[in-house]
Amino acid sequence: MSEAIVISPAHPHDRTDIVQLWMLCGLVRPYNPPEHDFDFARGRDGSDILVLRLSGEVIGAVMVGHDGHRGWIYYLAVDPGHQRQGHGERLVRAAEQWLLDHHVRKCQLMVRETNVGVVGFYDRLGYERSPVTVMQRWLDGTEVS
Repeated sequence: MSEAIVISPAHPHDRTDIVQLWMLCGLVRPYNPPEHDFDFARGRDGSDILVLRLSGEVIGAVMVGHDGHRGWIYYLAVDPGHQRQGHGERLVRAAEQWLLDHHVRKCQLMVRETNVGVVGFYDRLGYERSPVTVMQRWLDGTEVS
């Protein structure tokens, strides 16, 4: 008997499990409080958190959103004990479908320089490197070293 895989929008009560998963996967930075990111993105017109459950257990999640023109994937995480089983691709495809359902034709993502190991994963899924420079400015005075 195979285990049931379900991908659906996250609920408020999933917050702790998903934040712990993001932390376990090394996606959290001190200057981006993940609880705020979860609350800010979940269940909005322009964003959501999708959660992958295996027999009811949270083993993966992804944040997806758009600005009306470009779609974005953030915080893609699969529990290390369940990686390399196709769950990451399932989450990426679910995020892409969410964007298509919201009439967004282009999906983008950023990979931190310290996370180069994941680039091959996205290459295999058909993602291409973009010839762009990403620039930023913190509007709230946050200093990041």
